[in-house]
Amino acid sequence: MAPFAGYDMPISYPTGAVEEHAITRRSVGLFDIDHMGQFEVTGPGADAYVARMVSAKTSDMQAPMARYSLLLDDRGLVLDDLFIYKLESSWWIVVNASNREQDLAWFMAHKTPDVTIIDHSDATYMIAVQGPNAIALLDKIGAPAVSALERFTWGRIKINSIDILFGRTGYTGEDGGELFFPAEHAERLWNFLLEKGAELGIETMPIGLAARDSLRFEAGMPLHGHEISQSINAIEAGFKWACDFEKDFIGKQALLDVIAAGPSRKLVGIEVTGGVPREGYEVAGSDGAIIGRCVAGMYCPTVKKYAANAFVEPAFAKAGTPVKVIIRGQPKDAVVVKRPLYIPAYRR
Repeated sequence: MAPFAGYDMPISYPTGAVEEHAITRRSVGLFDIDHMGQFEVTGPGADAYVARMVSAKTSDMQAPMARYSLLLDDRGLVLDDLFIYKLESSWWIVVNASNREQDLAWFMAHKTPDVTIIDHSDATYMIAVQGPNAIALLDKIGAPAVSALERFTWGRIKINSIDILFGRTGYTGEDGGELFFPAEHAERLWNFLLEKGAELGIETMPIGLAARDSLRFEAGMPLHGHEISQSINAIEAGFKWACDFEKDFIGKQALLDVIAAGPSRKLVGIEVTGGVPREGYEVAGSDGAIIGRCVAGMYCPTVKKYAANAFVEPAFAKAGTPVKVIIRGQPKDAVVVKRPLYIPAYRR
């Protein structure tokens, strides 16, 4: 256990982080992610308000659609990354735990009179059910069948008589979904999922933060404070695709200026030989000059490689470019590689 965003969180269970990673890739992993925050935006001006606040296209979103987006400041820097769900008559916005209070203050500061913002975070629990067998498990224990839902949509289901908002979304690169439900049912639902997995012969195990990090890393998904942050703009982080430049949104002009000038650095993946890359390690060119810095690094259990994500000068961002990562004062051979290392299920 370790402190994380104001919570005591499991880094790993007795299974161990590497095996937890493997279980999620081969069957079903359960993730206690109640630390995430949930806001609901309602009112006659909700559609226009959400469109301005988030970077993604929203004009085409109708229930039951869900979409990844960024929350930017006026400089185009990333305050947070979000999942937005278009409900029947409102918007459901999922934010990161460490940014919950800051995000709510940002939303409230830009609120229009025809909009109401409700923070459901304390009353709502969140469990992610992820892996190639996740949908089969949920179909067997809940109703209606979640397999009828397309990826990046949501539905209302019941499991063990508990009303659940189910989003077919996730943060592992695998199929599955995220369950939103009243917090008082958390322990009952968690235990029911584990018990039913065992009863049905579907390997289902709890997964900690360490494996969650390696799973998302392999699949090319960002972690706030690393690949994205309030000192990183959306373009240099490679998230131009998450921005709808056909509409007005906070940070749009700043990003257009970055595009016009060209970013001063770019996020890349780096495969490393001879050592474990870590956050903060410097990256050098073949002549030894420092060209960037790692923002995350680890052993990747599925692809069996040591790899890092790093921001480097644009001239070194092309896949195949040889570089060095400075590990404990020693330059180790490395090469820029195409991200993601593991192709997420929704892209296969």
